[in-house]
Amino acid sequence: MLLSLLLLIPLLGALVLILWPGAPTSARLREVTIVLLAVQCVASFALLLPFDPADAGLQLVEQARWVHAIGLDYALAVDGLSLPLVLMNGVLCLVAAIASRSIDNRPRIYFALLLVISGAVNGAFLAQNLLLFFLFYELELIPLWLLIAVWGGANRAYAATKFLIVTAVSGVMILAAFLGLAFVSGTMDFSLQPIMAGELGMTAQLVLMGALLIGFGIKIPLFPFHTWLPDAHTEASTPVSVLLAGVLLKLGTYGLLRFCLGLFPEAWQLASPWLAAWAAISVLYGSLAAIAQTDMKRMVAYSSVGHMGYVLLAAAAATPLGLMGALFQMISHGLISGVLFLLVGVVYARTGTRDLNVLRGLLNPQRGLPLTGSLMIIGVMASAGIPGMAGFISEFLIFRGSLQPFPIATLLSMVGSGLTAVYFLLLVNRAFFGRLAIAPGEVVNPRILDRVALREQVPAIVLSLGVLVLGLAPELLSNLSEAATTGLSQISGGLS
Repeated sequence: MLLSLLLLIPLLGALVLILWPGAPTSARLREVTIVLLAVQCVASFALLLPFDPADAGLQLVEQARWVHAIGLDYALAVDGLSLPLVLMNGVLCLVAAIASRSIDNRPRIYFALLLVISGAVNGAFLAQNLLLFFLFYELELIPLWLLIAVWGGANRAYAATKFLIVTAVSGVMILAAFLGLAFVSGTMDFSLQPIMAGELGMTAQLVLMGALLIGFGIKIPLFPFHTWLPDAHTEASTPVSVLLAGVLLKLGTYGLLRFCLGLFPEAWQLASPWLAAWAAISVLYGSLAAIAQTDMKRMVAYSSVGHMGYVLLAAAAATPLGLMGALFQMISHGLISGVLFLLVGVVYARTGTRDLNVLRGLLNPQRGLPLTGSLMIIGVMASAGIPGMAGFISEFLIFRGSLQPFPIATLLSMVGSGLTAVYFLLLVNRAFFGRLAIAPGEVVNPRILDRVALREQVPAIVLSLGVLVLGLAPELLSNLSEAATTGLSQISGGLS
């Protein structure tokens, strides 16, 4: 029942917070949430003990009949594709709770929603029934909408409503594809194994896969379905941005690999040249849009559009190296984006602005934010794919695995990788170098910024160390997932 614990700990914990008698303080609620998520994180890493990396199949399977009449059964399992994502969810949810230091408005509901999101994401990564996956996929929607709408910025209502509408469309497309799959296959069994038999005609496969592509493309998000992301990030609080970029976007890329590629390998292979072209367009658009931003948070948000395009490129190639790179990209982007959003949050809290036309000199060792600036440099170097960091490993594997089947799309994506260095260099140069001044013309008496306590930087430091460890010892992840990604490549015919 270890997998069920990963759902029960946060979901029952959320119920405990809601029913907590009296009026507990925000600090007490945060402490309880941190303890619960720490236990969940430990339980996630405990999966490594019984897990066999050499086994490409499903492990630690838990099954029980639920609403069997409609094909909805309780079926959980883990493999080399889902386990790293479960581990990352445990780490980033704990980081988000630790970073939630200034929640005074309805803290009981806020921390309960964080716990619900953590449990729902675990459920989606572990579900082995299509309807069960859909339930967990949708379960995180309302909590995240509330986190943006209630605890967001000045335009939170617009951003939250846009997020709700667009991602609801994503869920509708995914459910329609799952129901359509059951209809054309003539079965009410929504478990993955029987449906993966692949007895459908090519037209039916393309239509159903297309619906899933749109649904997961919205969630990832890929161009042109990305428009909700910059607004949501801009208005969301820092912990919510960490979850949004680090964890929730990965539901889309996970669905891309598990369901689009895994359920429809023949249709995927037929559509792969178009998918590679789509990936290159998304990478270039995200990179060019990031260059045009003057808000630090919007720049990091648009960078996610480009970096998630690499996952589509690798999935289109479906080679063993490419799929390993796709998984590496999901993990490395989760850690790196967590670092960047945490640090942007520190800058905004100390200066009151994220405008790159105003900020400068923050690396000043006496009056600025030297540790924040140093960590930011590490984060942008990792995102730009500097050797020795996790971002380099993921991009190298993706480009190496995709170059032979799709040379033009890969080269265009490599240009996008170069543009990453350009826009993040602009960010660092404008905000952290030069003479410290927080307002135009404020040169004679530059403001002395409040020091950032080390405990406030611990989450970013821990994530930065994770980026460095995976960059220097990539076998920690590759050994865990190589069998699963190679098996997925063989299903799709990507070994050719």
